Amino acid sequence: MPTYLADILAAHRARAAADHRDLNELVVQAASIAAPRDFAGALRGGGISCIAEIKRRSPSKGDLDLTLQPDVVAKEYATGGAACLSVLTDAEFFGGSAGDLRQARQASGLPVLRKDFTVQEADVLDARIMGADAVLLIAAALSDAELARFIARADELGMAALVEVHDEDELARAVGAGSRLIGVNQRDLRTFTVDHDRACALASRIPSDVVAVAESGIWDADDARRLADAGYDAVLVGEPLVRASDRGALLAGLIGHTVAAR
Repeated sequence: MPTYLADILAAHRARAAADHRDLNELVVQAASIAAPRDFAGALRGGGISCIAEIKRRSPSKGDLDLTLQPDVVAKEYATGGAACLSVLTDAEFFGGSAGDLRQARQASGLPVLRKDFTVQEADVLDARIMGADAVLLIAAALSDAELARFIARADELGMAALVEVHDEDELARAVGAGSRLIGVNQRDLRTFTVDHDRACALASRIPSDVVAVAESGIWDADDARRLADAGYDAVLVGEPLVRASDRGALLAGLIGHTVAAR
């Protein structure tokens, strides 16, 4: 039976195969965009940082909030103490768009990750053109050569590349490709089930000079504290925040941030 990741990647690979744009022209466009914000740098510091995610739906959970306004949510996250944002731009499977990313970035003033399924260099360039400060690279979806090439392209653009891994082999591949920002996703992208012990089990294998991010399955302050104690610099949180009635308050409580009185 096809898996979530296989279906999504097949769709993105098919679009990439039909993409005949001139890479040099995209490079020129990307170079004309204002310098990116320091995504990785924003995650370092005292305590645990949060990358707060904006998405309308997911293949496993269905609709989360189809009426979501990216600029409004981004401001709520900034008030709650988010260090960075993650914005889904995949339209077919997650209901996102480049416009969502632009709105969120402008409204929040925070560094923003383009959360999508990067399968070609043009995707990295598109991320910079739409204003993203970081791009997601999923180790399970890419060869070693693609990982290294896409990280190098992001470096040229001044962007961060968050390399997402799920096990020891993928972590070793990410380190070997030169990644300086690694996310351990506790959600299996083949089945979308969550293993709450995965990030802690891999924490000691992440080099100390790499910014470490734990992703998925993080619901409250206890989860965030456990991951901080394991050595993570940041957590990436999506569904709980999107569904929350008071997103800023939930985020503030999760990371121990004090929200100023209005």
